[in-house]
Amino acid sequence: MNTIKMNNPKNGRLISLDALRGFVMFWIMSGEHIIHALAKAAPIPVFIWMSSQLHHAEWNGITFYDMIFPVFLFVAGVSMPYSFEKKMSLAGVLTPQELPVSEKRKIYLSMLRRTGILLVLGFVVNGLLRFDGFDNTRFASVLGRIGLAWFFAGIIYLNFDLKKQFIWFLAILMGYYAAMKWIPVPGFGAGVLTKEGSLESYIDRLFLPGRLHSTVYDPEGIFSTLPAISTALLGVFTGTFLKAKNQFSIKAKLILMTLTAILLIIAGLIWDIDFPINKHLWTSSFVCFVGGFSILFFVFFYVIIDLSGLHKWAFPLILIGSNSILIYIAAEGSVDFKHTADYFFGGLIHYLPMVWQPVFVALSVTFVQLLLLYFLYKRKWFLKI
Repeated sequence: MNTIKMNNPKNGRLISLDALRGFVMFWIMSGEHIIHALAKAAPIPVFIWMSSQLHHAEWNGITFYDMIFPVFLFVAGVSMPYSFEKKMSLAGVLTPQELPVSEKRKIYLSMLRRTGILLVLGFVVNGLLRFDGFDNTRFASVLGRIGLAWFFAGIIYLNFDLKKQFIWFLAILMGYYAAMKWIPVPGFGAGVLTKEGSLESYIDRLFLPGRLHSTVYDPEGIFSTLPAISTALLGVFTGTFLKAKNQFSIKAKLILMTLTAILLIIAGLIWDIDFPINKHLWTSSFVCFVGGFSILFFVFFYVIIDLSGLHKWAFPLILIGSNSILIYIAAEGSVDFKHTADYFFGGLIHYLPMVWQPVFVALSVTFVQLLLLYFLYKRKWFLKI
């Protein structure tokens, strides 16, 4: 694993990107457990509602928890124009499409390496090293989808101008819609958007090796990775527009971004009538709806942190966002934070009222995680893939 380097990630990136990445990752690493415990200890409406939003929708529909993954992928897209800025400056070009072929080849190899590492890490998170056998190993993963969607969005970004990137964005969403609605599935027919009958599920059963996440389909399956590319492209559009030097003032840009977000949310709701918002299938309506909210989240963090300079409150989020892949892998099972937290705080928590103990157990886990991230941050050790 010597291709993974520890480095300082603050090279031309917006602080708000780390904060937003940290915000969504917080709920995965331990935040959800705090809210679920609070809802049981103090069952007031706000905690009960928040707890209900920290579960995936059963099938159609959406919750806040369903937005976490696409927002993370959107942020990866936003950072892309900034990450290539130095390369374009050194080459003396204004757009990534103008980069010399030799430079692009280096970028492609770097992107392939990153995608390959994310695929392998996804296998590891799924339990590859338990050696349960090929048929019992799940090969589709969150990290794998991030790697693949980011890679293909990057290929489009490097080789097509903004107008053609937008055509790719629309073509992917419309093509996915047409295929899911019109291509028949043996035994079910066309346009059956159920767990068993959807085209995406059928393709997974045919071609996805190993174990599927939910027996008849996989939420990170093969075909539904296509519209995830459009989620990453939305981030690319946002980053490109924000950093572009044009006639728009920063205030005008923020207004236009907000209006675009609202239009995307409305488009997603309208499309939902015929092509339901569904995270498991990553439907085109889901891309639009969550894409709109992703832009709104980003605008909020960008205005508060990067423009206003109010970033001290977000320091815990920056700790998480700066090492988001590392803490995701650790929290998914490679590190037993609960054991460590219980070792240091279990004795004190034991004296609290029984109903409140799970709340403080969850808080102690978060505290231990943040301590680890702070230790890494102070030493400038970041998992850079």
